[in-house]
This record gives sequence, structure tokens and C-alpha cells, in this order.
Amino acid sequence: MALFLVATPIGNVEDLSPRALRTLKEADLIAAEDTRHTGQLLARLGVRSKLISFHEQNEEGRTPEILEQLKEGKKVALVSDAGTPGISDPGFVLVRACQENGLPVLAVPGPSAFLAALAVSGLPTHRFLFEGFLPKKPGKRKKRLEALRGLEATLIFFESPYRLSKFLDELKEILGDRQAAVARELTKKFEETKTGSLSELAGHFSAHPPKGEITVVVEGAKAGTSD
Repeated sequence: MALFLVATPIGNVEDLSPRALRTLKEADLIAAEDTRHTGQLLARLGVRSKLISFHEQNEEGRTPEILEQLKEGKKVALVSDAGTPGISDPGFVLVRACQENGLPVLAVPGPSAFLAALAVSGLPTHRFLFEGFLPKKPGKRKKRLEALRGLEATLIFFESPYRLSKFLDELKEILGDRQAAVARELTKKFEETKTGSLSELAGHFSAHPPKGEITVVVEGAKAGTSD
């Protein structure tokens, strides 16, 4: 009886660990962000465990149902579309509820887009902040970036490919023209990592609009320049 947080591939299915595969096969129930997406992965892996949806729109309602399954002694696996559930994906509400009810939560670690991007960025890795997606409203975005401006840590963001160039310009305007890396389609066929200053990268992606999943890694503030 436990909730298992199972990391799934961010692109290459071979990145699924043997432990993750065994956990999925042994689970009485798999709660997935997108059952169609996860269903395809499970079919490819030969996993036949029961599958239900668990996403931002239904996590409050699904949580009591999953808690009951756990209390009955069932083994439940939680997965997101890619990477580790709960990291910029649903999961926090369920994990907290399990802890409040004295139910064990175990991690089955594996692929992570933001850690992979950080590793290949060539930027300092000893201290970093994963910010994920910034707020959509311009005022809130600006306020958040201003709060990060003086942080002496590498910054990591997710961004849509459709507004990447604009986002890089936004970062330059508020943070300054720092060194950065744009990692695209990590572990997939067209994986690419571009490095340079924010202005150079903005110019490149303005001329060559990208496709796919995007992670942006940005140099932190220099020591002694904190606001």
C-alpha cells in the first residue's frame, strides 16, 4: 500500500527505468494526467493496469477516491504526461493529502526536462532555481522576473515555442543580456541546444521559429550585483 510517483520519459521511451516499468506493471491503479497519452505508452510497454485520469481540473475530486484505494491496501502509481509528477504537473494536492492521512508516498525517479536542460546548458549547476512557466499576464510576469533579477543562481524556465523569441527579449530587458541556453525536444529525434547571449538567441529564434518542447536556462546575477 503506497502512492508511487513514477517519472516517465520526456521523449525517448528507453529512458524509463526498470523499476518504473515494474512499478507500473504491479500497480492496481495508475492515475495519469492524460489517459490517452499514457495509454499509448502503457500499451507499448505491455502494461495492463487500470488507468484513470488525474489532472488540474479533477484532482480535488479524484484525491478522495485515490485515498480510499490506498486505505484498502491498493498500490497506486501517479504519472504525468512526461517527467516527474508534481513538478509543473498535477500531484501536489494528492501527495499532501496522503501525508495528512498517514499514507506512504514513494518516489520512482527518472527523466526530468529541467535537469537535463541544466546539465547540457554549460551554465553553473551548483545553485539553480526552477521557475517553470511564468504567469501569462504581462504585469505578473514582469513582477516575477524583477524578483528574480538579483538572484545569484542559474534560472530555468519552460516556455511555448510560439513566443520564445519574445520571451528571450523579455528576459534581456529585465535581467540584462546574460548568457543562456535554449534546449529543445530533449531526448527526441530533433533534440537541439543553442547557447549564447539572450539577444543572440532571441535573434536566432526570431529568424528560425522553433517547434517542440522548450526549456530556457539563464545565467544568474553576478556576485555583488543583487538588488
